[in-house]
Amino acid sequence: MAGKYARGVLFVHSVPRALCPHIEWIAADVLGVPVNLAWSAQPAQEGTFRTEYSWVGQVGTGAKLASALRGWEHLRYEVTEEPSAQSDGGRWSHTPSLGIFYSQTDAAGNMVVPENRIRAALEGDPQKLRENLELALGVAWDEELEPFRYAGSGVSVRWLHRVG
Repeated sequence: MAGKYARGVLFVHSVPRALCPHIEWIAADVLGVPVNLAWSAQPAQEGTFRTEYSWVGQVGTGAKLASALRGWEHLRYEVTEEPSAQSDGGRWSHTPSLGIFYSQTDAAGNMVVPENRIRAALEGDPQKLRENLELALGVAWDEELEPFRYAGSGVSVRWLHRVG
């Protein structure tokens, strides 16, 4: 049983106050447990709020959570799922202007770009190579989300996992 579960984090970087309860309901529905999020003002965008939530669920919960949140206008979020014995880890990033981006991650949290994607990027001129690799790495999503990530750097940290 122990290998069938994964851990991850839901980062809501910015959302209007009116959508906060909806985010909690969606997370509770996907995770199958009550979810009460601690919201704080998002200084990077006036009138929006941010939160972080560590979760435990079945392998694949990260994808389900990211999909359930997809399509909400004015919502910026990221979902991570740590790798397990049965699956790779993942990171899903979403912005209103770019939509959703997915990347496989390794045990250290690094992005893993599949061989076929690299081969496809190598086809064409050098400028196209750069564009294809930036797309594979989600550079546009990182650039848009970085001010929102940074704005949460002063938030207190809660350690939820025991070691040993």
